[in-house]
Amino acid sequence: MLAGLAAATGSGPVSVTTIREEPMQYLVQMKLGSASRPTMPQDGVALIEQFILPTLDLCRKLVEEKRILAGGPISGAVALVLIVNAESARELDDLITSLPLWSRVETKVIPLTSFEGRQQAVRPTLERLKARMQAAQGAR
Repeated sequence: MLAGLAAATGSGPVSVTTIREEPMQYLVQMKLGSASRPTMPQDGVALIEQFILPTLDLCRKLVEEKRILAGGPISGAVALVLIVNAESARELDDLITSLPLWSRVETKVIPLTSFEGRQQAVRPTLERLKARMQAAQGAR
């Protein structure tokens, strides 16, 4: 593929290190389902000691490492919302599944794009729409 890119652009050989994707950001929502809520005090203690506190400790560490960029616990719920920075889907999966609470919660992951990336993506659409408008005006 890189050779094809070089041939198509006439730029000669392309080094793999020059074509590098930026890390992706993901919105990760984790929420304890109602069926998983503890009903007995000893179950509540176990949930807090074995899952919630270790997860919060690990999240603080991941924030320091800049692997979690923002987020935190949702007030009034056993839930987390995180903005995660990951180089790959595998890295994202490894991070999420490393959280002790992961086995007890429903998890939703939403890939995010950058504002600049979205601008680049919509510019060709804008140009096509403008061209169609000009063609329609010229046909009058």
